[in-house]
Amino acid sequence: MTHHHLADPLASARRIVVKVGSSLVTNEGRGLDEAAIGEWCRQLAVLSRGDAATGLGERREVIMVSSGAIAEGMKRLGWAKRPHEVNELQAAAAVGQMGLAQMYETKLREQGLRSAQVLLTHADLADRERYLNARSTLLTLLQYQVLPVINENDTVVTDEIKVGDNDTLGALVANLVEADLLVILTDQRGLYTADPRKDPAAELVGEARAGDLALERMAGGAGSSIGKGGMLTKIVAAKRAAGSGASTVIAWGREPDALLRLARGERIGTLLVAPTQKTQARKQWMMDHLQLRGAVVVDEGAASKLRGAGKSLLPIGMTQVQGVFSRGDVIAVRDITGSEIGRGLANYSSAEARLLCRKPSNEIAQLLGYSAEPEMVHRDNLVLTR
Repeated sequence: MTHHHLADPLASARRIVVKVGSSLVTNEGRGLDEAAIGEWCRQLAVLSRGDAATGLGERREVIMVSSGAIAEGMKRLGWAKRPHEVNELQAAAAVGQMGLAQMYETKLREQGLRSAQVLLTHADLADRERYLNARSTLLTLLQYQVLPVINENDTVVTDEIKVGDNDTLGALVANLVEADLLVILTDQRGLYTADPRKDPAAELVGEARAGDLALERMAGGAGSSIGKGGMLTKIVAAKRAAGSGASTVIAWGREPDALLRLARGERIGTLLVAPTQKTQARKQWMMDHLQLRGAVVVDEGAASKLRGAGKSLLPIGMTQVQGVFSRGDVIAVRDITGSEIGRGLANYSSAEARLLCRKPSNEIAQLLGYSAEPEMVHRDNLVLTR
């Protein structure tokens, strides 16, 4: 890296989100690994206190994103095999969540740290008001030096509101609180150029740019048997977190003192550096929608205006409306091949938009009986995805 004037993304990180995978938390699914969780909590406490003696300098704000509820619930219920039925998975999560919260609470309190449990779903983050509310809750906890332990709310989650894996949740949380660093602790030493278990020539990638497409090609298929997240979800999570300026480290969770060494600037695992410019917070929130309610398809003229000249989307450029959405919903803007050009806030509902396709803006009032805005999506509320 030639940017020597840039602060080290590790040593300079003041707000850190740490995500621990389920195979680590549960020791490959055998129920919660008390010693391992105790070890991370010890490091989290040192980070959040700050300590000149250990070369850490000022204290860091830390948020934990932890998997493991379902595996712990299965153990407590005496189930050897992961159930397929949603109601049984949710029952296991409800039981396991008690154990998970209890263990973090106990281990953090032993270190003199207060903790809080926060359960999130994608729906909490997709609604702007709930998003800002979740954000201010987390920032308030940090202000009071309480360590939030976050998990997906698996007991109520449905496909519509599911985040799906905690790598993605880690990235969403990093964007939510505008963290400096996302640390993904996993059961491998980092990202390799090929699968180290099959290819002896595989090399560890020490540093790369978050969002580099070559990384996704390297990360191939999902690895461990327990969790959902293979290396690919971690690469995509790093790309997502980079939007709000957070760099990501993928490292082995059982590496001694990994979190403390990273905070001192030591290179462990794979560092995926975020670009220096950040996406505006509101546009980042739009990018972080995992499900969209609908889309409008635009002709080539409109597509090139949006891409090239950064213009608003006018009804006259729309050829088709997909899905059911209301005014103010985040919708996709697609070109005629169906690929997403961008996304933005709809000024009109899907029913209204269907009436407006291919119509000039000066006809909106007579078509709808009122005119809110001349644009379907204003450029200030539009973020380009490619």
